[in-house]
Amino acid sequence: MRFIKYLLVGIFFGILMAKSEAFSWYRIQEMFRFQAFHMYGIIGTAVVLGVIGTWLIKKLKINDIHGEKIIFTPKEKGFYRYFLGGSIFGLGWALGGACPGPMVVSIGYGVLSMLVVFFFSIVGTFLYGEVRDRLPH
Repeated sequence: MRFIKYLLVGIFFGILMAKSEAFSWYRIQEMFRFQAFHMYGIIGTAVVLGVIGTWLIKKLKINDIHGEKIIFTPKEKGFYRYFLGGSIFGLGWALGGACPGPMVVSIGYGVLSMLVVFFFSIVGTFLYGEVRDRLPH
């Protein structure tokens, strides 16, 4: 019962992704081919809302749900590490036709070929965990 709130948020997120067509392979391919603004609008809205939310958390000194202070630690700067990581993520997104959120929504919609993409995303996450200590961070 204590995880019910996460389940409800996940269901809401899945419905939102489905209704906005953000899980659609065709919408994602349109984005990567620069043929439609649809996905850029969704991603841009999420970025703007994230910036506003972060600003509000910092400005109002909002605590998390457990009453703990939210601390933002600055990340190490480095163009190449972000370029390489973003390129790998983007390549996987373009080839697989989905990033992690839409991947699960697609499976829920019955796109069973996404099970292959999901499986290899789990394998990739596991492999990253195995080699993480040996990678430059």
